[in-house]
Amino acid sequence: MAAANGSGGKGFEVPKVEVRFTKLFINGQFVDAVSGKTFETRDPRTGEVIANIAEGDKADVDLAVKAAREAFDNGPWPRMSGYERGRILYKFADLIDQHVEELAMLDTVDAGKLFLVGKVWDIPGAAHLLRYYAGAADKIHGETLKMAQRMHGYTLKEPVGVVGHIVPWNYPTTMFFFKVSPALAAGCTVVVKPAEQTPLSALFYAHLAREAGVPDGVLNVVPGFGPTAGAAVASHMDVDKLSFTGSTEVGRLVMKAAAESNLKPISLELGGKSPVVIFDDADLDMAVKLVNFATYTNKVRVHDLPCCQVSDHLVFSSVITSLSLSLSLSLSLSLSAMSKGEICVAGSRVYVQEGIYDAFVKKAAELAKKSVVGDPFNPRVNQGPQVDKDQYEKVLKYIDIGMREGATLVTGGKPCGDKGYYIEPTIFTDVKDDMSIVQDEIFGPVMALMKFKTVEEVIQKANNTRYGLAAGIVTKNIDIANTVSRSIRAGAIWINCYLAFDPDAPFGGYKMSGFGKDMGMDGLEKYLQTKTVVTPLYNTPWL
Repeated sequence: MAAANGSGGKGFEVPKVEVRFTKLFINGQFVDAVSGKTFETRDPRTGEVIANIAEGDKADVDLAVKAAREAFDNGPWPRMSGYERGRILYKFADLIDQHVEELAMLDTVDAGKLFLVGKVWDIPGAAHLLRYYAGAADKIHGETLKMAQRMHGYTLKEPVGVVGHIVPWNYPTTMFFFKVSPALAAGCTVVVKPAEQTPLSALFYAHLAREAGVPDGVLNVVPGFGPTAGAAVASHMDVDKLSFTGSTEVGRLVMKAAAESNLKPISLELGGKSPVVIFDDADLDMAVKLVNFATYTNKVRVHDLPCCQVSDHLVFSSVITSLSLSLSLSLSLSLSAMSKGEICVAGSRVYVQEGIYDAFVKKAAELAKKSVVGDPFNPRVNQGPQVDKDQYEKVLKYIDIGMREGATLVTGGKPCGDKGYYIEPTIFTDVKDDMSIVQDEIFGPVMALMKFKTVEEVIQKANNTRYGLAAGIVTKNIDIANTVSRSIRAGAIWINCYLAFDPDAPFGGYKMSGFGKDMGMDGLEKYLQTKTVVTPLYNTPWL
């Protein structure tokens, strides 16, 4: 595969990235941390420092929550009509559209995401999702109840109050708007703790929200570390609702903190180890391309996707409904590298029926070897770096564990380049279900290929995991598709496609992948609470 930094081809220009916002955003103002501390955010392409960011901790979270509480209890935001809130959110989305390139650059230098993906999918997708909830803001309503007594009853849907959002690093923009969009549409006020690895775009979005007319105190952003700022949000007695996306291990701590403080309701989108099941009747070339996409996804070279259906620019929503043999290998390679596996629904457990297994392994290895790993600003590159040194070392550790546990390394498995956090796309065969590379979420470009015989066998194997976030099925047989999709315990099942996300499609997990949904109207409902109002009826001719 090509070396890191995309060497060997034409040169490319890295745009000048200006970091405009490095302070906390509290009550409509950018401010220093109370402690005066800062922390470094680093460029995963090189490991070099990008900027020093104000480091929020408990004292800063207290100020942010105080501002959010005042804005909710006494400010205009929850008292506006849904129509008025929607107009401001539409303006917010328009401002995002006007700054697509700058925002994409921030996510590239902060998270290692492919620049073209940011410009074409991630940032426009965020604006699209924001507009979806802007349109829903004036459609929140309760019901009239048919009481059994001489009573008139109805329900009200009210904003839950101050919401704490703890956001992960793999999709800094997308996850920000998964959380913030429905909460703001519902009339809530929010405190966002972005991942310490990727705070830059969240601070820029705070600036744009202010420009759009979101009132002071409604949206607050407090960068910092999990054990300090994150823990303060989770345990705060004046936060009414908590939404967290991240690892299952940290999710346990968040849930405990919520329970031990004010018993605030929480929603958790946690780890995953998603199976992709390929049956003998599948188009082999299509299946190989789809699995490459499912396993290594997050940072695809978008200009190679002319034949894919993209759901209105929503991030990573490439719904591959049909991939013909005429699609080029460059398309497949581009699909394979969207994220270096840094996505919770990565289809990294791949089960292939025995009739096509050997051919599948050969084609999958050939495809992975053609991937260009390098600088995400380079348009030739398929795969960028892991987000930071810790994640880079974690992935390499799991590759070593896979080999020591007896799996066969077919391709990849090594660092790539002389600087930055690059790893070759990796494929293992001779994998057993109890191996660490099958059971643990690696969050890196590592595929485990396994063989199966029957439908019943693969259903058991697919469910042999503590996670239940997503799954993929590739078959031409509708009966098999129906049986397997209803048998796998996961929150999203994609048949003959993968990553088929859409603003209207709720997303969330089963089992230890968490609970609660993002996107769709389910994503709005979790920021609302239902109040029942009953009055007696006197001298009424009917009930």
